Amino acid sequence: MAITDKIYLKNHRQIASQLDANIPKGAFSGATLDLVFSGDGLAELDETTRDRVLEFAEDFLDCACDDAPYCGHPERKFVRYLLELRAQGLGPDAIVDVMGDDYMLYAYPGDVLSFLDSAVRTLEATESLAAVEGDEEARERAHEARNELAR
Repeated sequence: MAITDKIYLKNHRQIASQLDANIPKGAFSGATLDLVFSGDGLAELDETTRDRVLEFAEDFLDCACDDAPYCGHPERKFVRYLLELRAQGLGPDAIVDVMGDDYMLYAYPGDVLSFLDSAVRTLEATESLAAVEGDEEARERAHEARNELAR
């Protein structure tokens, strides 16, 4: 299961109540993306929530693909966002706090830790494969990226 499947709307009940609609808790679920991408009902949200939803849309749903927002770009952008937070030295608890402040999203710190651990293991494998292939440049890039995440 991808990390984006474990990212939830922080104030789910409040948002559902303001919209007077049932919406899933998952930030990257189809119905939630439809709501944010189409903009239907955003006027019903309080100003703070609307601002965070619009920031989320601008940062992750800005895509010109025909299949947007179902093209996979929002999820990849969010994964990049999480990795950048980790590269800044933030741990799982702090990452959860920042994504809550930035976008009113929530994840369990254990899920974030598992994602980060998996990313480090993937980079270790990439580094090993690059060494076997004799691609020193790729090995070095993977090594540096792994060191940023593992600190």
